[in-house]
Amino acid sequence: MTRQIVSVVGGKDAAGMSTYQSTNPARTSEVVAAVGLADADTFAAACRTAKEAQREWAKVPPPVRGRVIASIGRLVEANAESLARLVTEEIGKPYAEALGEVREIVDTCDFFLGEGRRLYGQTVPSEMPDKNLFTFRNPVGVAAVITAGNFPVAVPSWYLVPALLCGNAVVWKPAEYAAASGHALYRLFAAAGLPDGVLNVVFADGAETFRGLERALEEGTVHKVGFTGSSEVGRKVGELTGRHLQSACLELGGKNPMVIMPDADLDLAVEGALFSGFGTAGQRCTSLGTVIVHESVHDEFVARFARAVREAAIGAPDGDVLAGPLLDQKFAERYEEYLTWIQPHHEVVSGATGRITADNPRGAFTGEGGLYYHPVVVDGVRPSDRLFLEETFGPVVGVTTFRTLDEALELANLPGYGLSSSIYTTEATNAFRFREGISAGMVSVNNSTSGAEAHLPFGGNGKSGNGSRQSGMWVLDQFTRWQAMNWDHSGRLQKAQMDVADITPDLGFRL
Repeated sequence: MTRQIVSVVGGKDAAGMSTYQSTNPARTSEVVAAVGLADADTFAAACRTAKEAQREWAKVPPPVRGRVIASIGRLVEANAESLARLVTEEIGKPYAEALGEVREIVDTCDFFLGEGRRLYGQTVPSEMPDKNLFTFRNPVGVAAVITAGNFPVAVPSWYLVPALLCGNAVVWKPAEYAAASGHALYRLFAAAGLPDGVLNVVFADGAETFRGLERALEEGTVHKVGFTGSSEVGRKVGELTGRHLQSACLELGGKNPMVIMPDADLDLAVEGALFSGFGTAGQRCTSLGTVIVHESVHDEFVARFARAVREAAIGAPDGDVLAGPLLDQKFAERYEEYLTWIQPHHEVVSGATGRITADNPRGAFTGEGGLYYHPVVVDGVRPSDRLFLEETFGPVVGVTTFRTLDEALELANLPGYGLSSSIYTTEATNAFRFREGISAGMVSVNNSTSGAEAHLPFGGNGKSGNGSRQSGMWVLDQFTRWQAMNWDHSGRLQKAQMDVADITPDLGFRL
């Protein structure tokens, strides 16, 4: 039977105003869930509910909140296979990758359960006697979290876990096309004992979500916004929060470069390019955008890379494949537009392009019933090409050449994104020069552009984000506010910068 899913606000189901069908992209005729979509009123009401619940949640001692996070981790671990299978069914992510995504939630919980005992402030020396200075981390209040569906459970956990640990309440809006996965994750969080209203899940389309968020900001019921999605929508979210004197946590798109130096291990580089370019069918924000390869090894690299792509298994995501289908019909339509950016001066070195069908098969695989597409490698990409400058969310990778590392850095930074990057080299000097010159928030050496760990900062600059970071201890600054306190026990008013002891030196002294 098709799952019936609605929003949950204050622990109670909230009826939808319309219905969205989340389908299996590997078998588009198969409905995974019928999703009741809420409107702006429901989103705003959820924020009011969260504000009321947050007051009591903030009073729970942080170490106890950490124990709740530990329970979430154990529950996810115990349900890992079921959750991973649901992710595979709903968005077509290969099962091995889906299982790894679920493992990332457990890793995130394992890290943050201890942070409940480490939400440290400081004692700070005062410039005056009989006076003590302190700093404290306070929760921000209510966090509105809006996430994409390409990582329907791992990326939300990057927001939800630290936000809840820090004493905030959350209103979470998952992607409609990944609603079943989002609802399952919500149920696991709720089973850990979270009080009603501390975590609320609202299913809505983008327009209603934006209107509801705008209303909540005007009412003062949202104090932090976390958004993962496109750069275009991220700008709108940033503008909206900025009008209310807030700074959103924005994790946006990428055009992630990979530089191949003359001394690179080409087999290793090909392996990294294959996974980062075409794993998850190229639908990661950290997916490889352009390979920038030294002219002396260009021909050899391209030949090996093209061969690896032609031999890669594309097929049903429950099998041993590099990639399954695209996430959803809207992404397939957008990807087909990207393919129109291929120009006469380009050379497609990977074989067939477009949708895999009986008339355009990939070997014996016809892609019947699913949103399967041929992976594409385009050589001869120029810095003025749209394929070079703009994010292409899907299985297409461009290739261009360089002569010097300075030129490679200029090319790598040119599109204006700044999420992830990679360099393949055996020289430490090249690695550190690349790190210093690249604008990306994340750098890999002899590794792919994809692959985050739960205890490292994740985030980008430029078109990829506003400098905010997720994961690790760095995300705590997104979900807490620093409060300063001074305690004067001198029995008199001591005025800073005025009533300060002055010890006079003899600055004219000479030996």
